Amino acid sequence: MLMMSLLVFLAWSQTVAARSLPDFTELVENNSGAVVNISTTSAPSQKRSGNYPGLPFDERQLEQLPEFFQDFFRGPQSPFGGGPGPAEPRRSMGSGFIVSSDGYVLTNNHVIEGADEIVVRLSDRRELPATLVGTDSRSDMAVLKIEDGDDLPVVKVGRSRELKVGEWVLAIGSPFGFDYTVTAGIVSALGRSLPTENYVPFIQTDVAINPGNSGGPLFNLDGEVVGINSQIYTRSGGFMGVSFAIPIDDAMNVFRQIRDNGTVARGWLGVLIQEVNRDLAESFGLKRPRGALIAEVMAGSPAEDAGLEAGDIVLEYDGDAVELSSDLPPMVGRTAVGDTAKLTVLREGDEITLDVAIGKLPAQDGEQAGVPSGGQGPSPAPLGLAVEPVPSELADSAGLTGGVMVASVGRGPAQDAGIRPRDVITEIHRKPVHSVEEFRQVVSELPDGRAVSVRVVRQGRAIYLVMKP
Repeated sequence: MLMMSLLVFLAWSQTVAARSLPDFTELVENNSGAVVNISTTSAPSQKRSGNYPGLPFDERQLEQLPEFFQDFFRGPQSPFGGGPGPAEPRRSMGSGFIVSSDGYVLTNNHVIEGADEIVVRLSDRRELPATLVGTDSRSDMAVLKIEDGDDLPVVKVGRSRELKVGEWVLAIGSPFGFDYTVTAGIVSALGRSLPTENYVPFIQTDVAINPGNSGGPLFNLDGEVVGINSQIYTRSGGFMGVSFAIPIDDAMNVFRQIRDNGTVARGWLGVLIQEVNRDLAESFGLKRPRGALIAEVMAGSPAEDAGLEAGDIVLEYDGDAVELSSDLPPMVGRTAVGDTAKLTVLREGDEITLDVAIGKLPAQDGEQAGVPSGGQGPSPAPLGLAVEPVPSELADSAGLTGGVMVASVGRGPAQDAGIRPRDVITEIHRKPVHSVEEFRQVVSELPDGRAVSVRVVRQGRAIYLVMKP
């Protein structure tokens, strides 16, 4: 009797567990029609080239001969072994989804990049040509328009800002060309920043994504698109449980700009930022690591006009907390050009508020090149390093008005902090340094055993390091 009761209980618990899992069948049936397969064709990157075995001429010279001789030398019957055949067109495949009944389709930029012909295949097996409306490489997005689109099925667009970690999500796409493959998982993390994409706060999931899924939709359990599957993290080339999707809120903003204006304008602050770690937090008087540390303010930028300074730590942007430095670029990028944003920054231990008129992100970020150092011999200094005046050519090229250049680094706090030869030190413990004498004076007043910040300019870029005297 006891065994029977146990079996009944186990069967009941398994049934309850099965019922608690989501059923995706209705979601797939209602939304597959708006998901499309995208195939592209690109012209060969190069014409036929090369020499023919045994012949004293190359492809260019061969093309000057009569067509009969060209066929003879190229053909398999050639006694010289033939030659290189015509280059084949390049083909690729991806996914996408329809967001308007008149045929607008969203996908990834890398799916259609370089394509000469784009064909969209619907779930009813219709194949329709599509034109490229516009792309945005910063978010890896592309907008297509189905030329013969009329009363097409569309997806329901959700709100990615309402997503929660642990929530079920589902992807539909064409991995490896297997059309309308459905995979499911959960949201693993939100607001991920990737090295190649600073302006997209990616959704991380464990949904199986593989080549061919790119550009396809990510659905929530309400059947709403909350993201565009874009990238995976892998060491093998295949899925390893870490996938990334573009939030639909950001994607729709890009879509509307491309549709209406043909291009994308993003907000721009004009600062170089870095993460605030534990040591930096201590040196700046923060109780815990948070915010985005401004290492450099670009000349003529909105940040400079608003009075932001190197060494400020941005704690809030328009009322939203900035916990990580990677939080700030998407916040600024989403702000309309010309709007005023309110920033709360920590400066000299006090929180102040600044209003910044957001500018337009330049088409390409400029970089300053470093210049080899020169000048007079170094002057010995404490902290395990030797410094010297900044050579005039380096000061001019980097736009420096002060500082000292590191001539050598030995054992000591400076080496532990990561200071290198040819770094230019412009500030220590929030005090500016303009000369070797001023450097020595500031160093002599440093507190013992406490982390202090050091601002250095390295290869034209400013960064903050932490040193413990």
